[in-house]
Amino acid sequence: MIKASKIIKTYGDLEVLKGVNLEIKAGEVVSIVGDSGAGKTTLLQILGTLDKATSGSLFIKGTNINKLSKSELSVFRNQEIGFIFQFHHLLPEFTALENVCMPGFIAGLNKEKAAIRASELLERLGLSHRKDHKPGQLSGGEQQRVAVARALMNSPAVIFADEPSGNLDSKNANHLHNLFFELRQEFNQTFVIVTHNKDLAKMADRTLTMVDGKFAAPLPKIAI
Repeated sequence: MIKASKIIKTYGDLEVLKGVNLEIKAGEVVSIVGDSGAGKTTLLQILGTLDKATSGSLFIKGTNINKLSKSELSVFRNQEIGFIFQFHHLLPEFTALENVCMPGFIAGLNKEKAAIRASELLERLGLSHRKDHKPGQLSGGEQQRVAVARALMNSPAVIFADEPSGNLDSKNANHLHNLFFELRQEFNQTFVIVTHNKDLAKMADRTLTMVDGKFAAPLPKIAI
C-alpha cells in the first residue's frame, strides 16, 4: 500500500527526516510513536501528500507520488487518502451530515448520492440520530466520529491519523481506538497513526518508534 524510500526533509539547515524507509501493506494498522520533535508529524504529512519531501521516493497504491502534477495529486489525495486529526476541523456552520459529505462533493458526487453515503457512515458510527446537528451541538467524542466518517467518505485506500484521540477522555478514546480495528476488519482499511497513547500503540499490528528523524531500529520487509 505504501512504500517510502530514503525520505529526507530539511527546513533550511535543519534536517527533520534523515532518510526514512517504510513499507506498509494493505489492511495493516501501524502506529508511529516517539518524543516530540522526533519527526512523526512531518513524516505523516509527507506520507499523506500534504507536504513534499526534500528528497526520496513515495509510492501509494502503486502510484509514484513524485510524478503527479499538483492537480493530479489533489485528485489522488481526495480519492485515495483520508485524514483524522487531533483537532477535527469540522466546519461549524454545517451539520454533521453536510461535513461528512464534503469530500464526496469535491470528488464530484451529486448531493443525493453523497447524502446516502454519508448517512450510511454516520449510522455505522452510531450517529444517525445526530446527523442534523452542527458540531457545536455535539460532544467531543461525537465530533471525532463525524471526522472519522468524513475520512471514510470516498472509501480511501489509507487513512492517516495524527493524535486522533488526543482531545478525548479515556472512554471516548478507547471507543475510537476500537473503531479503527472494526473498520479494518470490515473494509480491510489501512491506518497509519501517530500517537502518544500507549494503549493505542500497543493495539497496532506494528509500532514504529522515531528518534531524531529516523526509525529507532531496522524495519522488517513487508510483502506487498
